[in-house]
Amino acid sequence: MKKIAVVLSGCGFKDGAEITESVSTLIALGQCQADYQCFAPDKTFESIDHSNGEPSGIRNILSEAARIARGNVKKLSDLNVKNYEAVIFPGGFGAALHLCSWAKQGANCEVLPDVVRIISEFHSASKPIGAICIAPVLVAKILGDQGVTVTIGDDSETAQEIEKTGALHETCPVTDYVTDRQHKVVTTPAYMYDQAKPSQVFQGIHGLIREVVEMA
Repeated sequence: MKKIAVVLSGCGFKDGAEITESVSTLIALGQCQADYQCFAPDKTFESIDHSNGEPSGIRNILSEAARIARGNVKKLSDLNVKNYEAVIFPGGFGAALHLCSWAKQGANCEVLPDVVRIISEFHSASKPIGAICIAPVLVAKILGDQGVTVTIGDDSETAQEIEKTGALHETCPVTDYVTDRQHKVVTTPAYMYDQAKPSQVFQGIHGLIREVVEMA
């Protein structure tokens, strides 16, 4: 059974990993006969109350991610490319806040060193990389100078920022995904379409997961 690394950025779309996207990823991996291990950065952040958008105190990304992973989550620094056939990055605002600073700096963002290492090492090893929702910006920032193709749906402003990295952007509906076979990168928009239904998000993610597992 192929083993896939899943990188979470917390728990909750406003300040962490988007829950529907993350759970859809784990379910789709099981349906595609793949095993997985979740990882997250061990760092603190100012959390957001999802009922009103107000700050709600300091929390830990690893501890929050454990809510989704049912406690089975490891530190991102422990992720060794040799132990996994592919890596998946679910979206949520945490990917643009905690895994990089795209939320504040766009194409000029800095990326968490462990994320740079992981994406670079999987790419160098010719192992597939999947990225969901806003998470494709991580791939664009790190592999953009190699002309990687990604999608975040049809958000023109974000697409323009992505293309500033050297990456190519392809418009894609929520139920589909985009495959860059040369770089073994698969991306899907998910909740970049804010009004999408969970079933539509799952459809796109399931397609991405099936593609990644077949590539691995």
